[in-house]
Amino acid sequence: MVNLDFATLEALRTHHPAWRLLRSDHATLIASFLHRVFIVPNARVMAAADLAEALEDELYPVRQQLGESAFPKPASDYLNDWAAPDKGWLRKFYRPGTDEAQFDLTPATEKAIAWLAQLSERQFVGTESRLLMLFELLKQLDQGSEPDPARRIAELQRQRDAIDAEIGRVLGGDVPLLDDTALKDRFQQFAQGARELLSDFREVEHNFRLLDRRVRERIALWEGGKGALLEEIMSERDAIADSDQGKSFRAFWDFLLSSRRQEELSALLERALSLPAVSDLQPDERMRRVHYDWMEAGEHAQRTVAALSQQLRRFLDDQAWLENRRIMDILHGIEGKALALREAPPAGDFMEIAEAGATIELAMERPLFAPALRPAIAELAPLPGDEDIDPSALFDQVVVDKARLARHIRHALQEKAQVSLRELVAAQPLQHGLAELLAYLQLGSETFSSAVDEDRSEPIAWQALAADGSQLTRSARLPRVIFMR
Repeated sequence: MVNLDFATLEALRTHHPAWRLLRSDHATLIASFLHRVFIVPNARVMAAADLAEALEDELYPVRQQLGESAFPKPASDYLNDWAAPDKGWLRKFYRPGTDEAQFDLTPATEKAIAWLAQLSERQFVGTESRLLMLFELLKQLDQGSEPDPARRIAELQRQRDAIDAEIGRVLGGDVPLLDDTALKDRFQQFAQGARELLSDFREVEHNFRLLDRRVRERIALWEGGKGALLEEIMSERDAIADSDQGKSFRAFWDFLLSSRRQEELSALLERALSLPAVSDLQPDERMRRVHYDWMEAGEHAQRTVAALSQQLRRFLDDQAWLENRRIMDILHGIEGKALALREAPPAGDFMEIAEAGATIELAMERPLFAPALRPAIAELAPLPGDEDIDPSALFDQVVVDKARLARHIRHALQEKAQVSLRELVAAQPLQHGLAELLAYLQLGSETFSSAVDEDRSEPIAWQALAADGSQLTRSARLPRVIFMR
């Protein structure tokens, strides 16, 4: 917990971007505009031209109300000013392969906007759901840290007895339901947690981006060997991945990557939003697909980690090129000095070589002569081949129609956001066996967005013909492959 003494608060007031935003004369414009264009639609990155156009639309009614002198500068100048190091409210960067600037929110700006959103009065403030959640967390802490097997078994038996008793009451016709107040309380707690989770993703991405920046700075100033730098960088990368924040992010990402979990979340959200009590709260429509927003935010963090790996790969390639060039420069220097001394060699001894020595090879050490073997070819007349061979077998080649497989994947993704390779094969069995299975994997890496769950494996079976013409079943077990929309 942060110690809020005078020195700490004074340092935050002076240096923290969130506090500087709240103290700014234009805080109302900045907070309202950034909340509308970034947080409400969950936009992670926006091009400079699109963001400047949106800001001009925002400034037009303000200038009509306050006059042209209120905000006289163009929208692009305001964006660059908000992204300056002394402000730090936006992050301005350039994507590889493009010269157009991109903008993104900083975690400090999102914290300030979230704090402003909490200042408004809420029509309904629920406390029961938070108390139940805190109580459940304490129970998980107690049960998860209990090393005594007897106590763990006793607690599990108590939970089983409670579940059996509840099943008995339901079978007897006693079905307890949550009232409207309890439903509103729990949904409000869910919506708040969902929004906070999106903010946490931006902060996780920011931490990985800081690591990438430190890596680039060290590479630019490094004068030692490659091994020492790689060891230092990878140790810091492992420290972040093995930290509490890194482990929690990895566990969350593995949980969300499961298609079964996503389908379960979608079904639960649909049922929750269809409740009349929840509809009275007028929830945000984006709450219906908030789990996809989580996945998109997590992908941005994963791309930042991938950029770190690309930077290390580029460093190794550059170092190898520089070392090869240095070797060639040394060789060219030797050749140039030798040509300069060819016409006027210096007097005296200017170069030393090892003393010449004769290589003595005795006669008996030489191998004896061995005549070459000449193959004996029998004089046999070639026999004619069978004339009744069907040459059409030369044209019976296996051709996998990748266009048909791509259409099948697109049709499946129109119905669901994600589909596994096993589901695709179950809906449309393999016709060409292993060759068609490899074509699916190639499409997943080149044409479609896909992910591989190394922790889970799935068997994929297909029908094939044996040598005697009978049907047999072949199968292959590989990690779970998921195609995403």
